[in-house]
Amino acid sequence: MPDSDLLETRPQLTDGLIAPADQIFDRAAVEDEIAASAPDDADAAAVRKATVAALSKAQAAGRKVIEERFLADPHASREAVQSYAWLTDGLVQTVFRVATQRLHKVSNPTSSERMSVLAVGGYGRFEMAPYSDVDLLFLTPYKITAWAESVIESMLYMLWDLHLKVGHASRTIKDCLRLGKDDFTIRTALLEIRYIDGDEPLAQELASHLFEDLFEGTAPEFIEAKLEERSERHIKQGGQRYMVEPNVKEGKGGLRDLQTLIWVAKYLHRVVRARELMDVGMFTEEEMKTFREANNFLWGVRCHMHLLTGRAADQLTFDLQVEVAERMGYSDRGGRRAVEHFMQDYFRHATQVGELTRIFLTGLENEHLKKEPMLVGLFKRRKKVKPGFKVENGRLTFEDEEAFLSDKLNLLRIFEEGLRTGVLIHPEAMLVIAANLDLIDDDMRENREASRIFLDLLLKHGNPERALRRMNELGVLAAFVPEFEPIVAMMQFNMYHSFTVDEHTIQCISALAEIERGERTEDLPISSQVLKAGVNRKVLYVALFCHDIGKGREEDHSILGARIARRIATRLGLTKSEVETVEWLVRYHLLMSDVAQKRDLSDPRTIKGFAKAVSNKKRLDLLLVLTVCDIRGVGPGTWNNWKAALLRDLYRQTAKALEEGIEALSPAVRSDHAKKALRAQLTDWDRKDVRVETGRHYDTYWQGLGTPEHVVFAGLLKGLDADEIRIGLTQDNDRDATRAAFVLADHPGIFSRLAGALALVGANVVDARTYTTKDGYATAVFWIQDHDGHPFEDIKLKRLEDMIHKTLSGEVIARDAMKSRDKLKKRERAFKVPTSITFDNDASDIYTLIEVDTRDRPGLLYDLTRTLADNHIYIASAVIATYGEQVVDTFYVKDMFGLKFFSDGKMKSLEKKLREAIVQGAERADR
Repeated sequence: MPDSDLLETRPQLTDGLIAPADQIFDRAAVEDEIAASAPDDADAAAVRKATVAALSKAQAAGRKVIEERFLADPHASREAVQSYAWLTDGLVQTVFRVATQRLHKVSNPTSSERMSVLAVGGYGRFEMAPYSDVDLLFLTPYKITAWAESVIESMLYMLWDLHLKVGHASRTIKDCLRLGKDDFTIRTALLEIRYIDGDEPLAQELASHLFEDLFEGTAPEFIEAKLEERSERHIKQGGQRYMVEPNVKEGKGGLRDLQTLIWVAKYLHRVVRARELMDVGMFTEEEMKTFREANNFLWGVRCHMHLLTGRAADQLTFDLQVEVAERMGYSDRGGRRAVEHFMQDYFRHATQVGELTRIFLTGLENEHLKKEPMLVGLFKRRKKVKPGFKVENGRLTFEDEEAFLSDKLNLLRIFEEGLRTGVLIHPEAMLVIAANLDLIDDDMRENREASRIFLDLLLKHGNPERALRRMNELGVLAAFVPEFEPIVAMMQFNMYHSFTVDEHTIQCISALAEIERGERTEDLPISSQVLKAGVNRKVLYVALFCHDIGKGREEDHSILGARIARRIATRLGLTKSEVETVEWLVRYHLLMSDVAQKRDLSDPRTIKGFAKAVSNKKRLDLLLVLTVCDIRGVGPGTWNNWKAALLRDLYRQTAKALEEGIEALSPAVRSDHAKKALRAQLTDWDRKDVRVETGRHYDTYWQGLGTPEHVVFAGLLKGLDADEIRIGLTQDNDRDATRAAFVLADHPGIFSRLAGALALVGANVVDARTYTTKDGYATAVFWIQDHDGHPFEDIKLKRLEDMIHKTLSGEVIARDAMKSRDKLKKRERAFKVPTSITFDNDASDIYTLIEVDTRDRPGLLYDLTRTLADNHIYIASAVIATYGEQVVDTFYVKDMFGLKFFSDGKMKSLEKKLREAIVQGAERADR
């Protein structure tokens, strides 16, 4: 390609390809084959047929060569994308020449019978992934003629027969200028025109007119439009650079962001290629190196995705991440999977793309081409900046670079000043900070004033996440807290976490600041009350900052993180008592969530054990708020009313136990309270019926369920015949679930049959209890949600009830019907969750706990409960905790004699059978 020109033309030099040019597309051989198959006297149909046949063969051969070379050198993405563009050039040129020289040949063309074929878009940049669109502009000097229409039609049909996805437009130069003036998308496409074939002077004329009559003097409006389009695109893609299934093309930090830089530079400086960004002073050599590396990496990922799927694919889904990582040569190491190392590199490149964008915008602001950013709180009186700082173009920067760098603590102060004044930091200042990170040394990390500034960033200004995110992107956070560096851009390969570990940490801190600002009093009443009453905020923020800092190593991240947190908290100047509390919170930051979601909170032993672990109300308060923020920071939709209700229940019971003693939660006391509450609800019942109802249940029933469930069961049991099955489906709005209550004559295996019936109607069970009355009836209640984690709509409850009746009556056999419904989606199959089964005889006074931690799937609960039923095991309750693709099912059980499991032999035998059921079910789901 020429070094610079108004119009980019097809490259004559082919040293940038992945293989010799004639191995990718041998033009002479193709033309000879067409001529041999369709001699001069052949009709149009024969010529078209011969052309498509020869080109299909050449296309397949060329693709094969590129793919083989690319797989052998999986990081040669620049060469690969140029090779696909070279191959496409060969196809388009051949089709054009056949159309103009054989199908619609004009011996003496008039001035209007001229045409130029131009590539636009990515194809115009000479960059194509294997299944990229082929965007063409058919340029004519005047209004399109019948000859031009025929040529274009013949070309398109042949290109479509080659299974190319062709985007095309037929325009004159005047059309291009008129449409480009009103439509920025068209104007952007015209920026990237590249001559392919036909009348070259006509193409050069268009290029001249574009720069002279359309682009000249309109740079500010074009830049604003492109940056606004970029912002809207980011919001559409999730608004975060660290979404765990990113869009490689359109997402934040993706290829489109790099292309936006080229568009703007081309518009301003008539840059043709990325390397010319250095020539016009937009990037330094180091920044250009970063651009090339990010561009090469992202194009490589995109090409591998296309080849793996056999189609245009830009969403880097979980299943593709595993395969792309393998193709690009990543391997398991350091306790982390290859895919996690690959995605960490991906997110680091995405961050660098963000840095390049900021650098570029700095240049634009200096040239006054980009509007000054709207100041935060435009109509509020702006706080005056401190000495040494100034506001330039609406952004915070330093007055003198040398003076700024003479005190290394300024590398932290500028972020605090930004939070204090509400002014965003100037990109030029960010460049200086990023270039001088080596000033942040051990002396600075041990400096008391530096620690004060950092803690003030967290505690003083109400929105610490803004400073932390910018510090993280610039590398300041990892420089000041080196222990943070390993989790930067660290991806957790699961369906539970929506963000990388560093972004999750910042999201958690943001969640805490929200509660402190009083924005969550309705959603989170107890956490809001706890913070309003007063806790040690320094301890809470530091613990939240450190809670996942031990991730990514082979050691348990809570244990390792606690040791790291002690070191960080000490360095930040916390007192000995505060350091110990931070360490404890990090060590046990999962405890409250685990107990709430994996244990039966109606069992006094659960509350007793948890109360003993937290030991005092101060720690309970801190742990509650930390747990809430941790769950809310996982990702959209993770926090729900179900989790909120569990945590509230655990908090209130534990607080009562700590303040009044565990005796306040004794079964007798709770039963008396429950019966009294039920009587208050049954005021229209006959006294005798009320006595019957309150006398027919054991203490476990009264302490295990709430008044709403007691009312439902009272109604279902009243007047029940011995062989009757009654079902009550009601909404439990406090828990975001549908309550499915069943009463029927008790017999073995009921829990399993009910679980099977619910699985068949697509219900996800989140909690379940089953009890037996003194007069021999089973009372079972399941809390269920649909696949989106919501209660079932009222209009679906009748169908739900009908299917359950059919299953319980034997009309539908759950075991057979499950085979077609227990399936995993393709993107979910990449996840491998090791199965762990544990037996616990200490967590409950009367039950053995069987905890099954494994891969989730629709029919799992049914398979497990059927296995338990087949082995004559009574299930009192099941607590189900789901974490993306992973599920922990905890069963409270007794053997057929009503006793716990104490025999090692029985436990090993049962574990083996449960594992077999899991394996067989997984094989069925993968088919």
